[in-house]
Amino acid sequence: MSIQSAAQRLVSECRPCHLVWDPVTGEIVQLISILRAGRALGAPEQLDWGPDRVPAAPDNVNTEGRICVQIGVLWHPADPFTNGPLTGIGAIVSWLDSWQVPRQWPAGQPTPHRGTGSGPARACAERSRMLWARGGHFGASQVPDCANIGPGGIDVDRLTGAQVLQVHTRELPAQLTPAAALPIPA
Repeated sequence: MSIQSAAQRLVSECRPCHLVWDPVTGEIVQLISILRAGRALGAPEQLDWGPDRVPAAPDNVNTEGRICVQIGVLWHPADPFTNGPLTGIGAIVSWLDSWQVPRQWPAGQPTPHRGTGSGPARACAERSRMLWARGGHFGASQVPDCANIGPGGIDVDRLTGAQVLQVHTRELPAQLTPAAALPIPA
């Protein structure tokens, strides 16, 4: 499938994402302005649906977040696209940086794709509103109220160079030392 045919299909199904990207060729097509809500999340991932058969996604899936950029990648979740070339990723990450999208993955690595024989593919991922509220990068499988399974077990470090955000809790000391008792550096 070409990037143009994927883009045309998403538009005809009334579920455009912001960008469609082919990581092999580096082709990138912008379908809608970043200032508009994308419509790709929550709908079936296969592009063989007709516009009259695409179920409506919950409105909040596509509009929550500070900047909620949706990028469609021409690939299949069973074979993580980060295992191949990432031609054009620098331009995408720079664009996201210009919109101040934090280079963090609050929900961690997206879950690898798991097929169940001949039945539908499934992925298990935490879809936490608390993590979503932090902002950053998420796979569709990590978005609250979204049934999509993508992108599979991608290597997030190869995409943004950012480590997965590690959240560690720590206990506060029983008693804080008054500032007057702290040594003054020389």
